[in-house]
Amino acid sequence: MYNLAELEIALAGTIFAGNLHFSPSTGSTNTDALHAARAGAPHGSVYFTDEQLAGRGRGDHGWHSPAGAGLYTSILLRAPIPAARLPLLPLAAGLAAAEAIRAVSGLAVDLRWPNDLFLGARKTGGILVESKIEAGAAAFAVAGIGINVHQHEFAANLSTPATSLDLEAACRIERQPLLVSLLKSLEHEVLTLEDGANCAPIPLRVGQTSTWVRGRQVHVHGPQACTGVTVGLNEHGFLLVSTDAGLVTVQTGGIRAAEND
Repeated sequence: MYNLAELEIALAGTIFAGNLHFSPSTGSTNTDALHAARAGAPHGSVYFTDEQLAGRGRGDHGWHSPAGAGLYTSILLRAPIPAARLPLLPLAAGLAAAEAIRAVSGLAVDLRWPNDLFLGARKTGGILVESKIEAGAAAFAVAGIGINVHQHEFAANLSTPATSLDLEAACRIERQPLLVSLLKSLEHEVLTLEDGANCAPIPLRVGQTSTWVRGRQVHVHGPQACTGVTVGLNEHGFLLVSTDAGLVTVQTGGIRAAEND
């Protein structure tokens, strides 16, 4: 279980201090955060739980969230981020999650564009960003982050093999320091996004933390479905794929390794 008093102490001086909202069980932390956003909850409000009964990933995919086994949190952001920079937010959240995992476990995360956290060939986490745009900027954005921590078994019908921090580190990784590290890293990344001059390195940093965005044979699924070789990210965080028909700039959708077919 989380110790809320110790969390408040650890997060003193951050945008999250005094804005922590814990539920032992909930449907979806993203749904909770979206409802709170519409009711006027402030920037930096954090919604986290021990168990999600209806956890959500991108594309209406479910996210299995067994009690006490993972980190399930959603963060409400009201930072002045122009709409043109919003595609960078899932990447920035991925960088924050990768840094937090490295800090508490020593494990190196491989970021699969646009929102998956891999340890080797297995998925250990995902990110779901939902936002509302007004006057060309984000009125608010909710960054949902789920990380498998204590799981030792997974459903046999998963489309992507899964793992957890405990399995990969071969020891128990505590969720509380992981949450603290995640939030502190995310605050830094959000400040970077607010400053247009400093957000340009985000795609470059993702490229340095990913085996997926350059030189990987992939299938793209979604509105811009295609097959080809990834050649990097552009300044907006969109994926560039070299196909037989030419270069495709993938703005939305997801990818999977072509060699898995």
